[in-house]
Formats: sequence, C-alpha cells, structure tokens
Amino acid sequence: MTFADLEAWKEARLLVKMVYNCLALFPKEEIYGLQSQIKRSVISIPSNIAEGCGRSQPKDTMRFFFIARGSAYELETQLYLSFDLEFIDETTLKLLLDKLTRIRILLAGLIKYQTSQIIN
Repeated sequence: MTFADLEAWKEARLLVKMVYNCLALFPKEEIYGLQSQIKRSVISIPSNIAEGCGRSQPKDTMRFFFIARGSAYELETQLYLSFDLEFIDETTLKLLLDKLTRIRILLAGLIKYQTSQIIN
C-alpha cells in the first residue's frame, strides 16, 4: 500500500481543492498575507502524509503524521480568521471544518497504527 491508497491523503487532496477555490474569492491584497499562510498549511497536510509513508521507521512516519495534524490545526485557525474577516461565509467555514475534522480523525487512526508498530 502507498500513501495514495490512504483515505487521509485522498481527503486532504480534496480539501486542498476546496480551499483553493475559496481563496480565489479573497481580496487581492491578501495574496501575500493570510491567503499565502492558508496555502502553506493546506498543502502541508497531504504532503506530510505522503512523506511520512516514504519513511522506513514507524517513529519517522509518525512524526510526519503529527506534522500533518499540526498543519490541520493551523489551517483551522486560519479558516476562523478568514471567517472573522468576512472572507468566507459561515456555510463555507462549516464545510471546510467538517472536512478538516474528518482528516484529523483519519490521521489519528494512522498515528495509532504507527504507535502499535513501535510497541510491537
């Protein structure tokens, strides 16, 4: 199995597309501000899942899954800020947060599995 088979990676890819579609509606002056931060956070999630899968040791793999999870929390904060600044509406915020929650649940499962590989 490769990273491309993981549901967390697939869901994270979908989230990237959803977020990029929302960013197209942001004010132009945000291109180097919040918009740039959001892009880095959302891209980090599937990228770190993939990189973790490329590691040979469960501890290394788990470290990248934790980084992906941290990026998910960072993105959540940025989405709330986008809502506070009225760049996205409440419906969009909820849709993105629901997808993010799903990804975090899947990441928790991957982390739990990697933990069991270290113990055994």
